[in-house]
Amino acid sequence: MRFYIYIMSFIFSVALSAQNSIPQVLKKLNKETIPYIKVGELKNKKSLVYLDAREPKEFNVSHIKNAIPVGFDHFDAKKVSATVKDKSATIVVYCSIGVRSEQIGEKLQKLGYKNVYNLYGGIFEYKNFGGKVVNNQNKVTDSIHTFNQTWSAYLTKGIKVYEN
Repeated sequence: MRFYIYIMSFIFSVALSAQNSIPQVLKKLNKETIPYIKVGELKNKKSLVYLDAREPKEFNVSHIKNAIPVGFDHFDAKKVSATVKDKSATIVVYCSIGVRSEQIGEKLQKLGYKNVYNLYGGIFEYKNFGGKVVNNQNKVTDSIHTFNQTWSAYLTKGIKVYEN
C-alpha cells in the first residue's frame, strides 16, 4: 500500500508541476462526475454536512468546522451510513483541491446519497477565499496540511504544513 501511495504521489507531482492553477489541475484529473460547489455558494446553502476526504494527519492540522472525517485510503461506507443517516442531506465533500473528494463523492452516490457536492478547490480554495478552519483542538488556525511542496503551490493564504 505504501508503494502505491508513493507512486501515486509521484504521478500527481509530475502532473501538477505542469499545471499552473487549480482549475487546470481539476480539468486534467477529474471527470466531473460529482457537481462542484464553489466556496462563494456555501453561504447560500443551509444545513450542510461537510465530509473531509483527507487522511487523519491532514484533518488534524485543520479542517472545516464540524466536518466529519471520512478519509480516502480507509473510507468506511458503513461508518458514513451510520453517521449520516439522511440520504437526502446536502453533503459537501472536500479534500485538498477536489480530486480525492470526487472519488469519495462517487462512493457516496453509490450508497444512495442524493445531494452530494464536491467543494471546488477543496480546503485550499476555502482558505484562499477567507474561510476559517479549525485544528484537532477545535481552535481556529491558519495552518493547512498541503501534503507536499508541489501541492502547496495551490494554497495562497495560510501556513503550509507538509512532510519532506
